[in-house]
Order: sequence, then structure tokens, then C-alpha cells
Amino acid sequence: MPTQPERAAQFAALGDPQRLRLVETLAARGDASISDLSSGAGVTRQAVTRHLKVLEGAGLVKGAMRGREHVWALDAAGLASAEAEFERLKAAWRQRLARLKLLVEGE
Repeated sequence: MPTQPERAAQFAALGDPQRLRLVETLAARGDASISDLSSGAGVTRQAVTRHLKVLEGAGLVKGAMRGREHVWALDAAGLASAEAEFERLKAAWRQRLARLKLLVEGE
């Protein structure tokens, strides 16, 4: 289980619209170069690179050199960790809402 700072980094990374778009693009396309990810995105290659570095620091993507290109891919382990955290939070909220329902309905 990731530490609290690691979980916070994942949520912060996914909280930015451009970074979330990059994750969605990688999920839909698979591995992609910075050129591919910046094409038609309305942001510079440098901005895409900065966003990818944040996502990499949060453990959500991995970058590797393939020839002369830097290619990025989703990090399955990091995404599984984030998903587990979302599931944990969802379960906690369901529990709280169930208690609230009991309280409101007087049971």
C-alpha cells in the first residue's frame, strides 16, 4: 500500500486536466511519444514533458527511450495502486452514507 505522500502525489497528478487527458490518451492509444501526445493537444512538447514527469513521479506512467524517441506508457502497478485507493475511499463513503441514512430515517 502506498504511503500517504505517495497517495497524495497520485491524486494531485490526476487532478490536473492536462495530466488526466494524457493518462486518458495513453489508455486509449497505448504507448506514445511526446510528439504523438502533444500533436493536436494545444500545448507545447515542453509542457507535455513536464506533465509526464509529474505523472512519472506519482508512479502512474513510465518513460523509456526507443531509438531517438522518448516513449511513454501507463504504469499498471501505479494505476492499480490508485484504483485501490479510490475503492478504499468509495467503501468508506458508502459506509458513512449508510450510517447517515440510518440516523436520518431513525432506525
